[in-house]
Amino acid sequence: MPTMLTDVLRGNPIHLPHSHQPDFASLMSYTWTCRDDPLFAVAPSPPAAGENIPLIDLNQSDVASHIGRACRTWGAFQIINHGVPLELLQGIELLTGSLFQLPVQRKLKAARSDTGFSGYGVARISSFFSKKMWSEGFTIIGSPLNDFRKLWPQLHYNYCDIVEQYEEQMQKLASKLMWLSLDSLDVSEEDIKWASVSSDLNWAQSALQLNHYPVCPEPDRAMGLAPHTDSTLLTILYQNNTPGLQVFRDDLGWVTVPPVPGSLVVNVGDLFHILSNGLFKSVIHRARVNQIRSRLSVAFLWGPRSDTKISPVPKLVSPDESPLYRSVTWTEYLRTKATHFNKALSMIRNQREE
Repeated sequence: MPTMLTDVLRGNPIHLPHSHQPDFASLMSYTWTCRDDPLFAVAPSPPAAGENIPLIDLNQSDVASHIGRACRTWGAFQIINHGVPLELLQGIELLTGSLFQLPVQRKLKAARSDTGFSGYGVARISSFFSKKMWSEGFTIIGSPLNDFRKLWPQLHYNYCDIVEQYEEQMQKLASKLMWLSLDSLDVSEEDIKWASVSSDLNWAQSALQLNHYPVCPEPDRAMGLAPHTDSTLLTILYQNNTPGLQVFRDDLGWVTVPPVPGSLVVNVGDLFHILSNGLFKSVIHRARVNQIRSRLSVAFLWGPRSDTKISPVPKLVSPDESPLYRSVTWTEYLRTKATHFNKALSMIRNQREE
C-alpha cells in the first residue's frame, strides 16, 4: 500500500509564527506571486456571481443525475444527508485539532521520513514549487497506532478508534458516490470488472490526510496549499467552519467553497477522469489562509488497488474513436504525477489523428 502515497502530489518574506518554525526545514520565503504560480493572481469570483459547486442532498430523488451533472460541470460538489454521524465528524475534527495543537517537538516524534509515507510533515506537492506553503499535515496509511502512541501516550487507542470508524464510513460513502456518478452515465457493475458494489470493498484502498492552516498575518501573499488535482478516483473532504477551499473553473476562475455545517466536499480525481474518458472533470483546487482563524480539514483519498489497470469504460468511447487515455495502474500514474505533477494526465493521453 505505501506505493499509493507518492502523491505529489517577490516582496518581503513572511514567516510562520515561531511555534511553527521547526516544522519546516528550509529558509525559503512563504511569499507567493504569479511568478511562483500563474494562477496565484487570479482573483476569486465574487459571491454575487451566484455560482458555486452544487449542494446535493443524497436523500433527494434522481440524485444520480445531480451528482453526474456536478462531476461533468464542476468536478466537485458538496453533500448533505450523507449518513456519516455528526458525532464522528466532530470526533475527527477534535482529533485533528488536538494533533496540531501539540508542541512542535512532540509532533516531530511522528515526523514522516524522507522515504516514508505516513506521519507529520509538509504537503508532498511542495517539491514542485519554489515557495513554501502556510500549512502542516499528517498522513495516515494503514494503522496509525505507532505514530499515535508517540503523539498521545495515554489516549492513542481512543484516537485510533476514531480513525478506524471514520475510514470505514468513508469507504462505504465513496463507493456509493462512485456508483451513483457512473449510473448517471449508464455504466453498471458489468462494465467495470475490477470493482463491485460488495460491502467488503477489497478492490479499493485509501489514505487519510489531516491538514492545518494556521492564522496568517498576510494571507493575500501566502498560499495554504497550491493548486493541484488529486490522483484519486474520489476525494472526500471534511472542513471546519473556516473558509479556505477554492476550486477553479475556466469560465469563472477561482470559486470559494463555503463551509456548510455537517456537509462533505467531494472532488473528482484524475483516475475518475480517466475512467469516464474525460467526461468527469478532475478539479483543480487549492487552499487559502486568513488572518482571523486557523482552518482544519480532513481529506479521505480513495482509489483502486495499486495494481488495478484503470482505463476509459468502453461504452463511453465512441466506436469511431480511440479512448482518450491509455490504461494505467495507480502506481504507474503516481510515478508519472511525481515527475510531471499537474501535467500527468496529458502524459498518458492517447494521441489522436486529426
